[in-house]
Amino acid sequence: MTSASLENRAIALNSQLESLDLSGRLALIASLEGKSVFTTSLGIEDQVITAAIGTGKHGIEVSTLETGRLFNETVALIDKTEETYGILIKRFYPEQDDIDAYAAKYGLNGFYDSVEARHACCGARKVKPLARALEGASFWITGLRRGQSGNRADTPFAEADLDRGLIKINVLADWDIEKIRAHVADEAIPVNPLHARGYPSIGCEPCTRAIKPGEPERAGRWWWENDETRECGLHVAETAASAIPPTSSISSSPLSSSPLSSSIAR
Repeated sequence: MTSASLENRAIALNSQLESLDLSGRLALIASLEGKSVFTTSLGIEDQVITAAIGTGKHGIEVSTLETGRLFNETVALIDKTEETYGILIKRFYPEQDDIDAYAAKYGLNGFYDSVEARHACCGARKVKPLARALEGASFWITGLRRGQSGNRADTPFAEADLDRGLIKINVLADWDIEKIRAHVADEAIPVNPLHARGYPSIGCEPCTRAIKPGEPERAGRWWWENDETRECGLHVAETAASAIPPTSSISSSPLSSSPLSSSIAR
């Protein structure tokens, strides 16, 4: 599909999704020709989407990036969510060679020292595994919302991701946090206990803190950096995301991959 046709299809899909509720949006996506993948970080909005996929029996693949630096509460929630909704959440791990290369260049926790090093860590632990999670996908479903940060205020329902050659669909783009919380309570959806401890946005443990009263939802992510538009590179390209040398081989079966060893330990 050409860039122009991909963009035109995203524009049309954006218009269709706007008038539907969450169930209708997911049903529409599931009816489209091509593989659909939802990548969850196990945050509260992602749990809403996973619950809807599970209860609606939509034929949408659910995957997560197990970076090796997640909170224990997040890892435990993966198993609990699978059990609750009878679904499989595919886990994609970083490559050991990438982690070793990062540690040799920056140190295991070098992300605190420079923006370049932080981007490189996100590149190894998140961006490269995401590429494997989205392999062969035509549609990438995310939990991006307009209210999460100023950088996401104009998030559409569907947009062309020309770099990945697919359409990214943000099914909760118009949901605010109050609607999210009310839905979770009404449907008894399991959520990360860290949300109740002041963590509205949860990423890797070393890079996430609780927010202060009045701060934006994502203020606790990479808090030591001053750039208010900071991202990890999954949704906004980062200049150093490819700073880690490519691995010579890529695992073709994330389900058979084991969590990585000492250099990825928390």
